[in-house]
Amino acid sequence: MKEEELNSLVVKIQQGDSKAFEKIYDAYSSALFGICKKILVDTEIAEDVLQDAFIKIWQKASSYDASKGTFFTWMLNVARNTAIDKYRKSSKNTTFSIQNNEDYVSVNKENSTGNTIRTNHIGIKDLLASLPEEQQLMVEYLYYKGYTQQEVSEELNIPLGTVKTRSRKALKALGELFIVVITWI
Repeated sequence: MKEEELNSLVVKIQQGDSKAFEKIYDAYSSALFGICKKILVDTEIAEDVLQDAFIKIWQKASSYDASKGTFFTWMLNVARNTAIDKYRKSSKNTTFSIQNNEDYVSVNKENSTGNTIRTNHIGIKDLLASLPEEQQLMVEYLYYKGYTQQEVSEELNIPLGTVKTRSRKALKALGELFIVVITWI
């Protein structure tokens, strides 16, 4: 999806256009599901959390501020935070492990020809690998391990400002690269 098309859809969503929201859902649900699945492991729970995340996205679209990042990054954060909240609630009662780093985003989805594709076959791992090592580390801790920025700062013994800068740069770079991949598909 091209940036100008995405921006147009965002404005329409903020005005309550459900058709525009459907287009956003179709374009980004696979990627957001991958994040939910990575955090929660269980497919059914991840699907439920994805739906909860999209409800939040729909209800809070007016709070999106383009000056703070891309709409995809904002949606990614909503989905990630919703999944982490669910994980934390579930982990109080049940213990289950996060997947290993080999399977960053792996979502099966039927394409129009009926073939199954895994999103990591479209280069998500390559996208992450293209980031500088310190940005990869931020993505791993913040998005796959569910740490807060403060926790990353303490864990890695680096200033909070550095964590914020590196994570912001990583998300911006991934967002730009992801748009290229989505456009290519």
